Amino acid sequence: MMSLNRSIFLSNAGISSSSSPFTGGKRGSVPSVPSSLRVVAVNSNRDRNGSVLTETTRKDVRDGAASSSSVIDVDSKSTVAPGGPHDVYGEDAATEEQVVTPWFVSVASGYSLLRDPHHNKGLAFTDKERAAHYLRGLLPPAVVSQELQVKKLMHIIRQYQVPLQKYMAMMDLQESNEKLFYKLLIDNVEEMLPIVYTPTVGEACQKYGSIFGRPQGLYISLKEKGCIHEVLRNWPEKNIEVIVVTDGERILGLGDLGCQGMGIPVGKLALYTALGGVRPSACLPVTIDVGTNNENLLNDEYYIGLRQRRATGQEYAELLHEFMSAVKQTYGEKVLIQFEDFANHNAFDLLAKYSTTHLVFNDDIQGTASVVLAGLVAALKVVGGTLADHTFLFLGAGEAGTGIAELIALEISKQTNMPVEETRKKVWLVDSKGLIVSSRRESLQHFKKPWAHEHEPVKTLLDAVNDIKPTVLIGTSGVGKTFTKEVIEAMASFNEKPIILSLSNPTSQSECTAEEAYTWSQGRAIFASGSPFAPFEYEGKTFMPGQANNAYIFPGLGLGLIMSGAIRVHDDMLLAASEALAAQVTQENFDKGLIYPPFKNIRKISAEIAAKVAAKAYELGLATRVPPPRDLVKHAESCMYSPAYRSYR
Repeated sequence: MMSLNRSIFLSNAGISSSSSPFTGGKRGSVPSVPSSLRVVAVNSNRDRNGSVLTETTRKDVRDGAASSSSVIDVDSKSTVAPGGPHDVYGEDAATEEQVVTPWFVSVASGYSLLRDPHHNKGLAFTDKERAAHYLRGLLPPAVVSQELQVKKLMHIIRQYQVPLQKYMAMMDLQESNEKLFYKLLIDNVEEMLPIVYTPTVGEACQKYGSIFGRPQGLYISLKEKGCIHEVLRNWPEKNIEVIVVTDGERILGLGDLGCQGMGIPVGKLALYTALGGVRPSACLPVTIDVGTNNENLLNDEYYIGLRQRRATGQEYAELLHEFMSAVKQTYGEKVLIQFEDFANHNAFDLLAKYSTTHLVFNDDIQGTASVVLAGLVAALKVVGGTLADHTFLFLGAGEAGTGIAELIALEISKQTNMPVEETRKKVWLVDSKGLIVSSRRESLQHFKKPWAHEHEPVKTLLDAVNDIKPTVLIGTSGVGKTFTKEVIEAMASFNEKPIILSLSNPTSQSECTAEEAYTWSQGRAIFASGSPFAPFEYEGKTFMPGQANNAYIFPGLGLGLIMSGAIRVHDDMLLAASEALAAQVTQENFDKGLIYPPFKNIRKISAEIAAKVAAKAYELGLATRVPPPRDLVKHAESCMYSPAYRSYR
């Protein structure tokens, strides 16, 4: 039946089915087609119904005789250049009005079309489309709009009382109707962001084995050592532009979750698409499974990863190096690799090792730093002065803490022309052993040493606050309830408007709550957190707690890197992203106590960030897509993925 369907459809499209390279397993070239149509073979050993492709077709694909991925119609007369060279599903906003052909192995039709998340529209298929694609009788007769589908699903999701149930419903939707998933997420971003990402994603990772259904992303374990390149080629999409990879050793503030950390790359990439407009077909989530030291998981019958202690040392380094080399070999130099939730001892080393050879970015170190710096720059409009006029104290000296500290020092250096070695002296860090001071230098990890200043040893955070008298207190410890009443009151005693950032995730690990910060500072604190808190009323005034969420930065940063064809990430790009975000905060936001703009405008914000990042890439000579567009903001908007349904021939 599928062969008959394909033959009829190809005839209608002006293509002879007898000349198709898929017909009868015969080898042949792509037939003559209209100039607006590009036909591409899928690089897969099986179609979506599980049917094995013929050996000759598989060989054609492997040998490159046919380009890999699916097919759309692209108007050769279009004057708007898409964000990347391979918009295989017609996902850019710039191509939104064009009619597409729903290909995967053959033209998708009938039951297979309803099971294809790239092309499925559910009840939104028109009567004409149902007739053309053999859907009659497979759907109820009603034809509804995408907007009504979103309304119905939001009504269903809101009935769930448990956030994890909402998360699972969203993941099911993503696997069945991709465009509807992103339409719903984009239109309801403030409500749904805590569901598809922190804090709910933390619980999802903890229970990933129990809720695991259909696999998402690539799992690369020690079993694949020596053949990672082949594993990457198993992924059905070949034009990958962003990879988010984790080894699961430090998931949020929850510790080692091993293979179950996959929820993090999946969630991050959903945000790359929804917030930054990066096409879902260009995104690849990866988990590197080297074992876990979490005894509860090793003894859990539902655990989905390797049941062994974590590999370390040379064995670990060799696997990661093979992965990085295979990615570059498979996808080229311009694929962005985002390291996510690696433990401190690996995160810094991986970033240092590969930042000169790959387009790499660590969100925990660099993304967090950029979004926090943006909040601080915005807060200056409320408290006054420059960054150099302030003193910063951190609780937590890991990836996030030292990353933020370094970016603050770099920005002060840029503003004052002082050496960064001097500007670092404005920043103090407290770790589990107390204030980091010069007398501890020999015992410190290498990434803490730049922050070992001259001072007497101090054991507690409260004593450090009273000694240093910071104007800004930042929590990145991953330990909840550490900003005590005494600490907040001390900050308020020598600051008219103390800046308090409680950044640890998820909510249970936050150093303090919004209510505590506002109450203990008598309503004078400028507060933001890593996970969301509800509005809080204090003495008749309602405060809207800001969220220093990395999702403000990394989607726009990624889009800017992609659309400029950048080959490296530079610190100046992070500073540019911070400045762009800070510029989006309005006086209306400040009046509500916010130092970040509302997420409802996130796509506009991401376009502004992408434009600034791309401009910096061109300025530094790191961009490869030349000449640069005249209007980078408009270009960024045209490059963004559109979740609107497309019309099918």
